[in-house]
Amino acid sequence: MQLAVAALAFVVIVLILLSAFALSGGVRENVVRQRLEAIEKGAHRGRDSAHLNLIRDELLSAVPWVNRMLLRWKAARRMRNFIAQAGMSLLPGKLMLWSAVLGFGVYVGGQQIHINAVIALVAGVVGAAIPWAYVAIKRSRRLRAFEKSFPEAIDLLGRAVRAGHAFTTGLEMVATELPEPVAGEFRTAFDEQNLGLPLRDALLNLTERVPIVDVRFFVTALLIHKETGGNLTEILDNLAHVIRDRFKLLGDVRVRTAQGRLTAAILIALPIITILMLQGVNPDYVSLLFTDPWGSYMLGGAALMQIIGSALLWKIVSIEV
Repeated sequence: MQLAVAALAFVVIVLILLSAFALSGGVRENVVRQRLEAIEKGAHRGRDSAHLNLIRDELLSAVPWVNRMLLRWKAARRMRNFIAQAGMSLLPGKLMLWSAVLGFGVYVGGQQIHINAVIALVAGVVGAAIPWAYVAIKRSRRLRAFEKSFPEAIDLLGRAVRAGHAFTTGLEMVATELPEPVAGEFRTAFDEQNLGLPLRDALLNLTERVPIVDVRFFVTALLIHKETGGNLTEILDNLAHVIRDRFKLLGDVRVRTAQGRLTAAILIALPIITILMLQGVNPDYVSLLFTDPWGSYMLGGAALMQIIGSALLWKIVSIEV
């Protein structure tokens, strides 16, 4: 058994080293390829019809056979968009590899120290979810930072248009004057239209890269203005004012729901803190959960109900504005 675990660990380490070696020399090429794929996506959007499905060759893994397998899996493309929204250049195949290695390593480690199989399996699932949780946290923080700077970007666009500059020049000014991640997203939109992509498709690509309601409002207003005409500076000023008012309302809602969120956090942490305190005060009383065969099933059921209850609590206290 130990020989098999050692051999499997050796194979996993070799795969990690090969993936790292394959990705180490292609960072610059990946950036160029992502820009070209974004341009191609926008170009395809204008040519697609109900009877024509265009399949683009996207690199989802540095390992050829894994890449071919992921190309057949529709969720892999959504996974790639999810990673891109976090501002990371990580390939989906590498993220899945890290998740599998971490989950399997935690499970095997739990078996080696003679932890119950059910508990080791739950720990392995939690370990496999850690890379995804890290990407989700980075994505949430990046989108939140974009939301905070987005009204300033709209104001800058309005001032540029009011001063007589073209709208595309305003995009370039936002890309150079404002901080990340707003500057990076507007720079991508400016580069796309500067390399020949229609402005409409470049803006629609922006809504895909930044899935925020305010960005959809912004792009919709611009597309309507492009079709019907009107005062663009007034549209941008009103939109920035509406977004700022929404932030004020969101802050008021967060203040009023602070007690509920604190209560939810206490209820979520209470079972874990209680079992840790009992372990320190009376270890024999708690050890029955880890030694008795039924104890592992009870712990697994309690963990499952804890996860479901935590999700419901946060759903209640999270109010969309």
